Amino acid sequence: MSNEELPISNGGEVSPSATIPFTTLEKSEQALTSPLRSGISATPSAGSAPQRPLAICVTGQMAAGKNYVCSQLEKQGFLSLDLDKVAHEAISLSTAEILAAFSDEAKKRGISLQNDDGSLNRRALGALVFSSQELLSKQEGIVYPKIIEMTERFIEENRGKSAILNATVLFKTPELLLKCEKILFVKANLIKRLIRAKKRDKMPVKQILSRFMSQKNLFKNYKQFADRHGIPIEIIKN
Repeated sequence: MSNEELPISNGGEVSPSATIPFTTLEKSEQALTSPLRSGISATPSAGSAPQRPLAICVTGQMAAGKNYVCSQLEKQGFLSLDLDKVAHEAISLSTAEILAAFSDEAKKRGISLQNDDGSLNRRALGALVFSSQELLSKQEGIVYPKIIEMTERFIEENRGKSAILNATVLFKTPELLLKCEKILFVKANLIKRLIRAKKRDKMPVKQILSRFMSQKNLFKNYKQFADRHGIPIEIIKN
């Protein structure tokens, strides 16, 4: 949430020269002391000229390994904001509005959007909205303004520090993606992603595949945005 991969330059496949020159981020038996070897660093080395703070978008399809890449960058001094967690908070703040907007459709499909304690059932909501682009867009219209507000607050509160925005669909909030000077797109093969998602999220395979399908054009969307606004985009194979 596999994708028809667009080339970073031209040709049919992503060329090796276009792939990020960090080294492939593979979790192997040998620990990688510094898997991000292209020189991206939140702080300058001793004796070097001062560098202004960086803002980087780390993105990729569901279960591609974005959190692992972020953890490596955090070791180099970056601050990371997980926009999945921000979205969860935004959804909590929007519970009443979401129930009002989706309860009728959920009832038609035999889906209960509330837990026994009256709280929002996020998994049921996800099953509903990811079944239809129209419903997904409707939810985004409710939640995204709060996500933008909270993310901009994070950036402002950490002004002068290098930051990572860890997000799957940051291109849908251009006011946030335009704050980033680089896009790191994390990729992994379909089987690996499916195994990770099943183990991590405990969701039915059908629901996982539905989310994968909703993200099939994710790289294309980021590539188009990056080309339009002159933002470098690099690939990490995980």
